[in-house]
Amino acid sequence: MRLWHRKPLAALGGRTLRAVAAAVFLGVTALLFFSGCSWFQPKLDKTAVELVSDGMDEFNSGDFNSAIEHFEKLRDWYPFSKYAILAELKIADAHYRLKEYDEAIFAFQEFENLHPLNEAIPYVIYQIGRSHFDRIDTVDRDQTHAQEALKTFRRLIRQFPEDPYAKRGEAHIHRCQQSLAGHEFYVGYFYYKGRHYPAALSRFHTVIETYPDVGVHYRALQYIARCRQEMLEEEAAEAAEE
Repeated sequence: MRLWHRKPLAALGGRTLRAVAAAVFLGVTALLFFSGCSWFQPKLDKTAVELVSDGMDEFNSGDFNSAIEHFEKLRDWYPFSKYAILAELKIADAHYRLKEYDEAIFAFQEFENLHPLNEAIPYVIYQIGRSHFDRIDTVDRDQTHAQEALKTFRRLIRQFPEDPYAKRGEAHIHRCQQSLAGHEFYVGYFYYKGRHYPAALSRFHTVIETYPDVGVHYRALQYIARCRQEMLEEEAAEAAEE
């Protein structure tokens, strides 16, 4: 009986060799693609319940960086989980606890934009205000954070006047106004010392008109009188020279 035997590759035609090579290449590529898709997928090694539990444990123990890692995995791996909203909120809280205030503000604002009707919104607005409030500097420095904190707390009171967090925000308003009034007085006094009396008057008037009850009002009135006296004396001196 005659046995079948394979022809050596050299005996095959060039076109046949190319066809065989192409088929092998396509087969290997398909095998790698379908068996290797998991290489590009996140490894979901924990359930949503496990991630939220681990995240809360880390948060409560003060390891806020690890808490953020767990909550970000929960948010990204299980976006439709009932725990995803909690994860978004705790990410913001963890940044605030780390004093990463810009990151906290971004996360709180993102939460408010995504969930405007959520029951936690009064707390979220309050925390945005606190992220500014905690950075209020001395009166000789930029007052952007005092301005933003004041604006945010007023918005909280306007939107949720009966909420407990509105009451907390209201308690911080005096401090914001005190810082802003102190800054206006500081700048006015700087102009006064430089004999720029009209500019100084403008600042002192801002204090008594905008911030009348924060402890700077009386000093501002004193310097308004001094500015006016100095301006009268300058006018009299100029008139005498003429």
